[in-house]
Amino acid sequence: MTAAAEGSPPLRATRSRGGPLLQSEQAQGMALISPTFLYALVLLAVPILVVIAHSFWTQNYLTIDRTFTLENYRVTLTEPIYRDLLFRSLYISLVVSFVTVILAYPIAYFISFHGGSRKNLWLFLITIPFWTSYLLRVMSWKVILGYGGVLNSGLMGLGVIDEPSTAFLYNTTAVIITLTHAWAAFAILPIFVSLEKVDRTLLEAATDLGDGPIRRFLRITLPLSMPGVISALMIVMIPTVGDYVTPRLVGGKDGVMIANAIQAQFGKASNWPLGAALSVTTMVIVTAMAGITVFILRWAARRAR
Repeated sequence: MTAAAEGSPPLRATRSRGGPLLQSEQAQGMALISPTFLYALVLLAVPILVVIAHSFWTQNYLTIDRTFTLENYRVTLTEPIYRDLLFRSLYISLVVSFVTVILAYPIAYFISFHGGSRKNLWLFLITIPFWTSYLLRVMSWKVILGYGGVLNSGLMGLGVIDEPSTAFLYNTTAVIITLTHAWAAFAILPIFVSLEKVDRTLLEAATDLGDGPIRRFLRITLPLSMPGVISALMIVMIPTVGDYVTPRLVGGKDGVMIANAIQAQFGKASNWPLGAALSVTTMVIVTAMAGITVFILRWAARRAR
């Protein structure tokens, strides 16, 4: 009893010394985080706040009237041209996201489960198209899908069509094809990483219990790789809504997206407040759409287990 009583003061002293030490570590941690946080705040939060502020103002020739108004949002949500462009952009973004992930999943699965010692080589080969400029890749699809392009020439050579078709270029389909190719690698990599984390012993146990390949995939592999699928969807979905280069080069009048309208407002039209309102509206809708997509996929993954 006496020994315990005698030993208690050093214990309290140790704890009292631990307090400043912990506070010191916390201060050091905050000191390390603060520059990064401030950097992100300046480069991300401040521009967004500036855009949001502009969306509540109006353009008066070359000057901006800073009187608060919701007129820009009324125009954004009620004008048929902007509403149609927004719906088309969301449609293209969703289609590109799901098509890209559906095409990327088998490739990632093959590399993860059958790549063997050549996994790094396969991943290296996937990145080769990104050695060239994005504009060059878009223009390549313009050559492939064009009136006198590779696709028309091949179909005519096979006797499928008698004359070149104009249905492959300057429309929504051309935009979807080009964006799917452009973002394929960004979908393959997160799915591959997620598949690499799947415990192979679970698959062996399922095999011992009599599950076939399809049942093993649906009950084990796919649910466990769902974080990678969700990441791939988000990586593809969010940037494609804001792409204006691809629609301009291969979309034509039927492939114009909301980003082209935003670029026009900030550029030739010099109507920054309306462009800001279009940007904020698009950002909010895309965020809601991404959240709903994530919720549905997570719910489906839980039900599949």
